[in-house]
Amino acid sequence: MDPHNTSVLQAEQGQIQIHTENIFPIIKKAVYSGHEVFLRELVSNGVDAISKRRMAAMAGDCLEGSEGLISIRINREANTLTISDNGIGMDADEVKRYINQVAFSSAEDFLEKYKQESDAIIGHFGLGFYSSFMVAKQVEMVSLSAKQGSEAVRWSCDGSPNFTLEAAERNEPGTDVVLHLMDEELEYIEPSRIRTLITTYCDFMPVAVQLEGETVNKREAPWRKSPRDLSGDDYIQLYRYLYPFQGDPLLWVHLNTDYPYNLQGILYFPKLGGRADWEKGEIRLYCNQVFVSDSIKEVVPRYLLPLRGVIDSPDIPLNVSRSALQTDRRVRSIGSFVAKKVGDRLKQLHSDEPRRYAEIWESLAPFIKIGAMEDDKFAEQVADLVLFGTTARAQEGGEAELANPDPIPTDRQRASGASAYTTLAGYRGRLAADNSQRILYCTDEAGQAGPLSLWTSQGAEVLLADTFIDSQFIPWLEMRHGELKFQRVDAELDDSLQEKESELADADGKDSSEKIRDLFKSALANDKITIQVQALKGENSPAALILLPEQMRRINDMGALMEQRLPGLPDHHVLLVNRKHSLVEGVLKLSAGSVITGSGISPSQELANGLSRHLYETARLAVGGMEPNELAGYQQRSCDLMGQLMERGL
Repeated sequence: MDPHNTSVLQAEQGQIQIHTENIFPIIKKAVYSGHEVFLRELVSNGVDAISKRRMAAMAGDCLEGSEGLISIRINREANTLTISDNGIGMDADEVKRYINQVAFSSAEDFLEKYKQESDAIIGHFGLGFYSSFMVAKQVEMVSLSAKQGSEAVRWSCDGSPNFTLEAAERNEPGTDVVLHLMDEELEYIEPSRIRTLITTYCDFMPVAVQLEGETVNKREAPWRKSPRDLSGDDYIQLYRYLYPFQGDPLLWVHLNTDYPYNLQGILYFPKLGGRADWEKGEIRLYCNQVFVSDSIKEVVPRYLLPLRGVIDSPDIPLNVSRSALQTDRRVRSIGSFVAKKVGDRLKQLHSDEPRRYAEIWESLAPFIKIGAMEDDKFAEQVADLVLFGTTARAQEGGEAELANPDPIPTDRQRASGASAYTTLAGYRGRLAADNSQRILYCTDEAGQAGPLSLWTSQGAEVLLADTFIDSQFIPWLEMRHGELKFQRVDAELDDSLQEKESELADADGKDSSEKIRDLFKSALANDKITIQVQALKGENSPAALILLPEQMRRINDMGALMEQRLPGLPDHHVLLVNRKHSLVEGVLKLSAGSVITGSGISPSQELANGLSRHLYETARLAVGGMEPNELAGYQQRSCDLMGQLMERGL
């Protein structure tokens, strides 16, 4: 600077023009949710200034600068942190206007003049600048405008409405912001802390951010590129960088639109392990490559929150601190756009790579099923994309409706050996005409193994709906398809599973079924248990099993859901006894041969009652209907029963 220049700024003092007596307590307590965001704001301001200089230089309004650079320096002795940029800078009048009058925004004024490339302007300089007072007891700013003939100025403030503005020395256009840190904020002179903040908030800013001369940020934001310019490995590398040690994503969706709003992003389907976060989520929100938040439940529909990745949009309305989202019609529209793009990607994968789609179905299913139940438009998109495991075997050249013509082993081998998936339409297409409205399904292959085996042994195809979500999804499907009846395999057994044979009555006019029913009713002595006796087909049909009428079971399941507990066995249920089973035939003979004396029940009748109770309790155990505190008694009674049987056999 020329020391003989008579136009050097004369030092002056004044008060910051604001609309409240003191803005700093408001900034510290109300505007920003965390002190660390001061670095994001100051670096963002520097990036803004660099973008402004580039655009103004193109218009011939200022000097063209070298490549944009944000430099951060630490002075441990003075407890200061300095953030510098080589952007457009400010002269004295601009400092008075943009720094002292917080109500004004340089970004708004600048955009009014330079309409093009508006997305390069990140935020409101004035308020963002004042976030520095969350960590600093005094802030100095030295700035030199890139306009021809400008002079450097120094602005200083101690956190009160009072400031000092005077001439300064600076060789190149740009701005230095020097923070004199408070004693309780000295964590920000630790290089590791600053490096972490740069990586968190500034990693994908388009300008190099250096700490003590070393560039820390990546600069390049892949989601801002065209999908044509990215390989599959590029997408995977970004995922690994954002979510280290989480494995690779299953698939991704590239978002890119500039109408009716500006939005870019990449969303990934992770391989879900354990409980997903359906309330907060892990998608990161950026505004012009500046990290804003990792909680965007106001932007994307709830059913997509466990997706991972990035959404970057300057059109999502934020509050002045960018730490919270404001819900409005545009936000809802953006959420609908994201959901549609996700649905389109799923349809494409299902169409182009059905085997791959089936392989990753278990991880896709929660998104699709919950989304369908919560969003009618999304339900229309994915109506033909819902898969079910099926007991049908997929053979080479077999049914085209099966998602995988060759069985694909799943991560969890099914007890029935099923490894094929089918759509509901494919399943219905294979049903006989007289049963085309009944959809058989199983929710627990182990607990429902008995009735499941009965159905499949007679050639019936059963859908496997074995996730927690299916307890709500099946009724939703039934409501959506009013002509269909969804029946769980243990709800009831139809005539196709029963032997049709006549029974002979004894002298008392009772056939064997009636005698068995009387025997079990007497042994159990519980009016809430309905006893049914049938002759079941198949050599391996069970001796007894529990049946749960569909509507009664659903009411029980709904009550458990509302009370946030696991559904147990309803008090009212059906015990189906297979009269053709050798054990049941033996119990009936044992009971018929007993002799009741005047002293009470005979040993044979007591043993028949014990065996009847044992058959019932074993059927309860198979469906998880026995409480843990009942197991000890069951084990003891089983041992006693075996002892009695051994005594009779010796």
